[in-house]
Amino acid sequence: MEFWQPNSPLGGLAHVKSGRSRRESSWDRSGGNRDFAVVPAGETFVIADISGAGRIEHIWLTTRCYSEKYLRKLVIEMFWDGEENPSVRAPLGDFFGVGHAVAKHYISLPLNAVFGPRRGPKGPFAAAMNSYFPMPFGSHARIQIRNESDQPIENLFYYVDYELSEQPIPDDVARFHAYYRQEKPTTAVRHTSELENPAPWDLPGTNLTGDDNYVILDATGTGHYVGCVLSIDNFDASNQVFTWPGEGDDMFFIDGEVWPPSLHGTGTEDYFGAAWGFPSGEYAGPYHGITLGASPQEHFGLWSMFRWHIEDPVRFEKSLRVSIEHGHANDQGNDYSSVAYWYQLGDHAPHAELPPVEERLPRRWPEHGLWDE
Repeated sequence: MEFWQPNSPLGGLAHVKSGRSRRESSWDRSGGNRDFAVVPAGETFVIADISGAGRIEHIWLTTRCYSEKYLRKLVIEMFWDGEENPSVRAPLGDFFGVGHAVAKHYISLPLNAVFGPRRGPKGPFAAAMNSYFPMPFGSHARIQIRNESDQPIENLFYYVDYELSEQPIPDDVARFHAYYRQEKPTTAVRHTSELENPAPWDLPGTNLTGDDNYVILDATGTGHYVGCVLSIDNFDASNQVFTWPGEGDDMFFIDGEVWPPSLHGTGTEDYFGAAWGFPSGEYAGPYHGITLGASPQEHFGLWSMFRWHIEDPVRFEKSLRVSIEHGHANDQGNDYSSVAYWYQLGDHAPHAELPPVEERLPRRWPEHGLWDE
């Protein structure tokens, strides 16, 4: 390796590159201080419409909307190079790392949210959300916010920081993708056991196909998976033999392979970088964390967690199916939702419209003190 070749992102800061730094933002064009957009209920607002070749490097935004659970009602979409079907489609809160239509303070390498105690009469609105995922485009980029709530977005503040290049985008530079899925509830597979008070590793049932797993991503094409946000409402815990959903294994089926998958994990808490039932509760690291945690002892309630495959992307040439068991051998019937993030070359399979608003709202809300007394 040459001495001057940077060996870390910070090491590359001294290298000067050609390019033009640009920004789209909600600044007040009159010179005043009304630095926000207003988006009526049912309308779509474009926050960036960029022509040329370049790369989005940072997105910051914050909103104020008095529609209850609005973080599941607002949708972010991104389109690259004139495509009609978006490469990114997800509820706003879930895309930025926290499910269940709540806001939380956390920090990770590609995403973070800054949240304080201030909140409105119908839910939290004080979160500032940031993305540092690089998002390349060859000729055009469009980012928009769809307001599917019954109230206006009274304040939509945003930055979209990007660079433009005179050089054409290389053929091996993939486009950024993110897509939301949900299963509410998952279908529990009931197993029987003759053991009394079984230990966690003696739970009944086997899973040797992965067919009944919750699916996080089902992609066709060539690219690599870089992580996910997974949210669980463990509402059915009282009807389960084992109340902890974390025994569900992660499974990655690459390029159409059948059982066994190339990557097979040992449990949900293990895949998300923890162990023994998330004993710390909420925490956040560069590559994994718990943004929303219920009781570590009882396991009831709402959970949101993230895992980034930045140092260990999962590569595929034809297809990738990322799934996880909902409980051991899919023995639990709870509400699961997720956002998968990946990079892909060429056209992607069309992303379906999200479930209707009422179907994607959390079963239980507000919770964890996020309501006004």
